[in-house]
Amino acid sequence: MITENKPIIEQMREVMQRMSYAYKTENTYCDWVTRFMKFSKMRDKQELFEDAENRVEIFLTDLAVTQNVAASTQNQAFNALVFFYKKVLKRPLENVRATRSRKEPRIPVVLSVKEVKKVFAKLRGSNLLMVQLLYGGGLRISELVRLRVQDIDFEYSQITVRDGKGKKDRVTPLANKITPLLKAHLLQRKERHVTDLKEGFGGVYLPNALAKKYPNADQEFGWQYVFASRNIAIDPKSGIERRHHIDQSAVNKAIKVAVKRCHSIDKKVSAHTFRHSFATHLLQTGTDIHTIQALLGHSDLQTTMIYTHILKQGGQGVVSPLDKL
Repeated sequence: MITENKPIIEQMREVMQRMSYAYKTENTYCDWVTRFMKFSKMRDKQELFEDAENRVEIFLTDLAVTQNVAASTQNQAFNALVFFYKKVLKRPLENVRATRSRKEPRIPVVLSVKEVKKVFAKLRGSNLLMVQLLYGGGLRISELVRLRVQDIDFEYSQITVRDGKGKKDRVTPLANKITPLLKAHLLQRKERHVTDLKEGFGGVYLPNALAKKYPNADQEFGWQYVFASRNIAIDPKSGIERRHHIDQSAVNKAIKVAVKRCHSIDKKVSAHTFRHSFATHLLQTGTDIHTIQALLGHSDLQTTMIYTHILKQGGQGVVSPLDKL
């Protein structure tokens, strides 16, 4: 139950941290609860319990009807409020029936194989390696930056993605073509880690209370991030000063610059574009849709099926009448 001596959002953060939610998810959920309270014009905490289902329905309906948000955005808001009421207020919501968002998902931007090669040609060093991993393994950018050294398996040519979207683990291919570059990168990464240990900053954040179970594991090289930040910073959760993983914005910035240098690519390209391209190119070469679903970590096959729509565009199986003239 909530207490009067702590702000409600601070209490929510404490609950999410005890449950080992990602920092990004913590911020997102807390933001939705804050927006809900402002929208509902709540003046005190007691109002959170009054007519809760109706208030939530009105808020979610406004997101769909007035703000015209995507279905995934509305679902995210709903999940945040369900968590808030169930885990923080200890008062689960029942029978919330808001108007659902009907905004259809857009066909994702996909690069051709030729375009992927062009972008690679404009990248160097760790930036090239990161984008190759995005494309070669179909990784989400959040999964890329959180990769640990021990998640790379050179013997079996695979990457283990741990605690991905939906808190699921999965394996995805590691391209043999990037093995030399990746091994060289890890050697440099180990040298930096040794230096960090000498300077007292060699520890790293460990998930799910592993730091208590294995007191010295945070200093082992296997637990270190593959792509670490250049700077030592204070961990916002623990207040400990240490090296975190590289920021997602740095990866997207490198991609944006590379695409701009290509001149001939006018598509809006981001890190996620390489994940879309990974799936589409596998589908083009005959990989089974269920295999692609597993590699991407999709719970619903319908999510993966969006890539079949991409292949139906621009002449895949359809000849333009202009070409028949």
